[in-house]
Amino acid sequence: MTERGTIQERTLYSEALKEDMKLLVYLPANFSPLYKYTVLIAQDGKDYFQLGRLPRLADRLLAEDEIEKMIIVAVPYKDVEDRRKKYHPDGEQYEGYIRFLAHELIRFIDKEYPTYQMGLGRALIGDSLAGTVSYSTALAYPHTFGRVVMQSPYVNDAILCATRAFKDVHLLNIYHIIGTEETTVKTTRGAEEDFLAPNRALHEQMTSQGFSVFYEEFEGNHTWKFWQPDLERVLKLMFKKASY
Repeated sequence: MTERGTIQERTLYSEALKEDMKLLVYLPANFSPLYKYTVLIAQDGKDYFQLGRLPRLADRLLAEDEIEKMIIVAVPYKDVEDRRKKYHPDGEQYEGYIRFLAHELIRFIDKEYPTYQMGLGRALIGDSLAGTVSYSTALAYPHTFGRVVMQSPYVNDAILCATRAFKDVHLLNIYHIIGTEETTVKTTRGAEEDFLAPNRALHEQMTSQGFSVFYEEFEGNHTWKFWQPDLERVLKLMFKKASY
């Protein structure tokens, strides 16, 4: 039986957002302050822990020595409106949330846990809008976050424009998937949007600029039914343990 890690509940006050931010911090079963750890920060954090079952997957892959030592920090949202404010490019707290991640959360994590304090030692992950804000944060702070996982992100003109303007492509390693059935995704505000075409446009733009990116279109739609089983490949591909 695989030994399980622990999950700590922490609270961090954000000056950028003027509110307390709840955190869930996964520490592996053999956690020790004598080692350094890669940090994976999950937007839609509670979803990744519950629907994605990310801690249990990490327990198994760490026990099998498949992935590097890691801490996973989950940042939950309060409700759908709070999520939109922080994750949507047009959201009132979008820029503040990005500053929170890059400055306040990283400072807290590096102080509280033994981490690699460099870009490639930190990763961001998110689905849908959570993938959007993860990607935008890495574009804004590529020296702070070197790895990004996007599962079916929302892509609009602002995201494509930010991608075209980005020059330091060598600093980022990106994982990007989108479903072939994501042509009529129902948003929280009731509208239906085509996610597939904009994601294809984003991939074409990244490819033309020389981004290091894994991209795949899966046969499925905009649900955890497809994102959850994809997470094993995410961890094995993006956090593969180095062999010396």
